[in-house]
Amino acid sequence: MTTDQQRSYTAPCPGCGAPVEFASAQAAYAVCPYCQSSIVREGDVLQRIGKMAEIFNDYSPLKLGQTGQFQKGKDGKPEGFRLIGRLQYKGDTGSWNEWLALTDGNEMAVVSEDNGQFVLARASDVPARNLPDESRWRPGQNVAISGVQYSVTSVVHAQLMAAEGEMPKKPELGKPFTVVELRSQDDRVLSIDYSEAPPSIYLGEPVRLTDLKIAGLKDTSAKKDKGRHFNCPRCAARVEIKLQTTQSLTCPSCGSIIDVSQGIGGELRAALQDEPVQPLIPLGKLGTFAGSKWQVVGFQHRMGVEPGDDEHFGWDEYLLYHSKQGFQFLVNSSDGWSLVKTLTGAPNYRAGASTATWNKQTYEKQYSYLAETTYVQGEFYWPVVRGDKTDNVDFARGQDGVQLLNLEQGRREVNWSMGRKLAPETVAAAFGMTDQLALFKPTSSSFSMPKLGCMPIIIGLIILFFLLIWLWPSGCNAADERRKLAADPTYVSKCSTGSSRSSGGSWGGYSSGGSHK
Repeated sequence: MTTDQQRSYTAPCPGCGAPVEFASAQAAYAVCPYCQSSIVREGDVLQRIGKMAEIFNDYSPLKLGQTGQFQKGKDGKPEGFRLIGRLQYKGDTGSWNEWLALTDGNEMAVVSEDNGQFVLARASDVPARNLPDESRWRPGQNVAISGVQYSVTSVVHAQLMAAEGEMPKKPELGKPFTVVELRSQDDRVLSIDYSEAPPSIYLGEPVRLTDLKIAGLKDTSAKKDKGRHFNCPRCAARVEIKLQTTQSLTCPSCGSIIDVSQGIGGELRAALQDEPVQPLIPLGKLGTFAGSKWQVVGFQHRMGVEPGDDEHFGWDEYLLYHSKQGFQFLVNSSDGWSLVKTLTGAPNYRAGASTATWNKQTYEKQYSYLAETTYVQGEFYWPVVRGDKTDNVDFARGQDGVQLLNLEQGRREVNWSMGRKLAPETVAAAFGMTDQLALFKPTSSSFSMPKLGCMPIIIGLIILFFLLIWLWPSGCNAADERRKLAADPTYVSKCSTGSSRSSGGSWGGYSSGGSHK
């Protein structure tokens, strides 16, 4: 199962003399684990070609030397592997790790982090010469590659921040390049790396960490006990990080949003927040969904506005975390509660269409709107920024639209998520807050005219007729009043009720302000 039988080569580092191991015959480059020298291997000779930046400790559960098993190797059978290298990248949408795995078949695979999940990828046989220039890709594009329909989900400008272990090509620190990611309906992830010419192409699929059967996974509770913390750059208060995937979080004292995507030893950037929003479900609270306990680790309040409308609507999103299942979102809007998880693949959808298809199921378009993040609390696995704006489209299917699909498109990436509606009673019970059930119920809902038939309408008209007679001043003869007014234009009618309506104003203090989502 492991790669212990593979031939490896060890030689002293030309920089410090410490042993440097090359476990893979494909790996021509390595980073010394002691002095961070970048080393190239030429035959049995090691040569120092520079110095690599030190890996920042992001508390990833993976580490060099770990062994595991892919459920499906290249021939479709289980195959063992060993983690021999790690690359840390920084892009427009945050930072991420790519782990190089050497298989029992002496081939290289890549395990990369993806929205709190993991993707296993291998080199693809897609012809690179048929691909367009990197400048021609746009998020949201639909394109067919080798007979498979893909949607472009991200076009990211990235650079290598640090590396450790072995790698098949020279690590060029700080060199900018473009990486394009495409996703399909069947959960395929096609990554095109333009750091070299022709570009390198990898085809991947989602994988759960537990399915990799990795030996010696880092204990998440041990990480928590260590108390990973730092001082807030704005108010100097102690800020503790609880999750290994956190890239941004808020200060519990001053509420500032702090970017920790560079590591807590890097330059910390903070943005002050005002107008705080108090979440209904407290951060740290445990909730049970489908038999698993999920913890509330993040909260954000967002505002939206539909095209052509001037009225904004708001909703809350709770980020839920499970140590083995990753992340999902609990959403509270005027339409009620829903439980949502980010998709690895991309549904079949064309901009402006009224439907989207996922897993051969058709979802009807419900709303299209511009969304903006206005307040955040807690920890997030992406660099959240107050004022972030995205174009959103909501879809639904099933009775009462219980099954949900959402498209969220920013400047550099497209994210799809899928979920289902939940009753307020279900959510309150999940968090043990049934004593506050009234707070979980929607504060507004759409109004529909009940089907009552004709009789109530007739009764209402009769009541209105007698009400008008009762309100009309007694002793008033409308015909006599008209004759008196015709004879004397200065005559003031005694039948006046004292009410008037001026043109252009609101009646009774009410003015229409449009519909509310």
